[in-house]
Amino acid sequence: MSLLNTPFWEVFKASFSPKVWKDICPATADTLYMTFIASFITLVFGLLLGIVMTLTAKDGLRPVRPFNAGMGWLINCLRSLPQMIMIILMIPVARMVFGKSYGMNSCIIALAASCIPMYARVVESSLLEIAKGKIEAAKSMGSNHLQTIVFVLLPETLPSLIRGFTVAVIAIISMTALAGNFGAGGIGDIAVRFGFQRFQHEVLFACVYVLIITVQIIQFAGDFASKLILKKRHLV
Repeated sequence: MSLLNTPFWEVFKASFSPKVWKDICPATADTLYMTFIASFITLVFGLLLGIVMTLTAKDGLRPVRPFNAGMGWLINCLRSLPQMIMIILMIPVARMVFGKSYGMNSCIIALAASCIPMYARVVESSLLEIAKGKIEAAKSMGSNHLQTIVFVLLPETLPSLIRGFTVAVIAIISMTALAGNFGAGGIGDIAVRFGFQRFQHEVLFACVYVLIITVQIIQFAGDFASKLILKKRHLV
């Protein structure tokens, strides 16, 4: 059913038909799977990379200027690559790890690789905003670097880290739609194969509903968690 020869209202009604959602539901599960795994990888490695960048900065706990400059240059290079190019560049890596360059698991590598640098910068920016007096107070009480990170840096920046992670997860969702063109499956694959190539616009509408609802839920959850922490600290 195409908008080219069918009224908008008829296409809109058809987008809620069981026939359409028979294909949309499995694709949604695939998209959520890719998003969850890639988000977890992004959280772990982005957080670690952001902490390392903060520690080795000029005013960090363990300044290592050459290492910090090199890592910063590498992160900026990765962030400058469009998502499609990142997916293409990660094809050899996926083939080396999984033995094939297509499918959900293979594209998860590209999803994470694209968002890790972004989230690392978010973590670094959040940690650098902490007042130096709090860090000095922790050091004066005998805290080592690990204790300062765990009990001062991360708790103080937790609301900001949650908001940044929410942005990263939403970016991953947008990339899953793009990864559908490279055999990843999911909503992107359905939208392209049926909604675009076959002019089944009711399917395209259904894909849009799923993506909008998913993003709204994630954004709400991130904002709620961040505000909850701020309220407990009596900052809002």
